[in-house]
Amino acid sequence: MATVAVVGATGRQGSATARHLLAAGWDVRALTRKPTGSAARALVSLGAEPRKVELEDVASLRSAFDGAIGVFNVQNPMTSSIEAEIRQGRNVAEAAAGVGVAHVVYGAAGVGDVETGVPSWDSKVVVARAFRERGLALTVLRPMAFMELMTDKGFYPSLAVWSVMPRLAGASRPIGWLSLDDLGAIAAHVFTAPDQWADADLALVADVRSIDECRSLWYDEFGHRPRRTPIPAWLFERFVGPDLPTMWRWLHDHDFDMSVDPTRSILPGALTVREWLASGDR
Repeated sequence: MATVAVVGATGRQGSATARHLLAAGWDVRALTRKPTGSAARALVSLGAEPRKVELEDVASLRSAFDGAIGVFNVQNPMTSSIEAEIRQGRNVAEAAAGVGVAHVVYGAAGVGDVETGVPSWDSKVVVARAFRERGLALTVLRPMAFMELMTDKGFYPSLAVWSVMPRLAGASRPIGWLSLDDLGAIAAHVFTAPDQWADADLALVADVRSIDECRSLWYDEFGHRPRRTPIPAWLFERFVGPDLPTMWRWLHDHDFDMSVDPTRSILPGALTVREWLASGDR
C-alpha cells in the first residue's frame, strides 16, 4: 500500500493515527526526533519505519516526505511556543509541496477557519492557510476536547479539567468530546478517500457533555468522583500560560455547532464519554 508520513508520530495524535494507518495496511513513516525511543519502538513493532526529523529543518522534512502520498501533520505549542508551532507548520507545508505530497491531513483544533483570540486555535488557522497557499490538498480535523483530558497525567486533570476549566467555561456548559483513538481512526479513514475529503474542514465531536455530567458519569463507572485539586485560576495561568484559560473563557461566552453527525458519518462507532470511561482505554 502507499506510504503516509506521520509528523509527531510518538505524540498523542500522531501515534493514534499511525496505529490506525498500520492496522489498515498503509506503510507508515513515523517521524520523530527520537527514533530509538520507547514510543517509536512501539510503532516499529507494529510495522512503522522510524525517521529522525527536525521540524525546524525543511530539508529534513523534505527527505522524510519524499515518496509519500500523504502526510499527517500536527504540532504541539505546549511543548514549544505558538510562534514555533506556526514556523514548524509552515516548514511542513513547504516540504510537502516541494516533493509533491498528494494529501495532507492536519490534526488541528478550534471552531473553524476563523480567528477567535484563542492563541492555539488562531495559530492553526495560520498553518492551514500555509498549506492552502501552496496548493496542497488539505483536510483539517478539529476535535473540540479530548476525553483524555480527564485522565492523562500530562494534561494535569485534577487541576485543569476538574478544577479550573469548569469555573472558567462553566460546569454546566456543554462541551464536545472525542477520544484520541477515534481521532486516529478518522484520520486514517480520511486518507483512503482524498478526493472526498480534500478541502474539508471537519469539526469532530462524538459526545456533548458538561463537566458536571462527566463527573456524574465518572461516579457511575468508578463509584467515586474524580480527584479535584482546587487552584486559583491566576495561579494555574501562571503555571501553564494564558492559552487554556483564554480558551475556556471563550467557550463560556460563545455558542457554535457541536453536532455529532459529521463524526458519526465517518466513524459510527465513535465512543461516547460513558463508553470511553467503561472501555479501559484511558
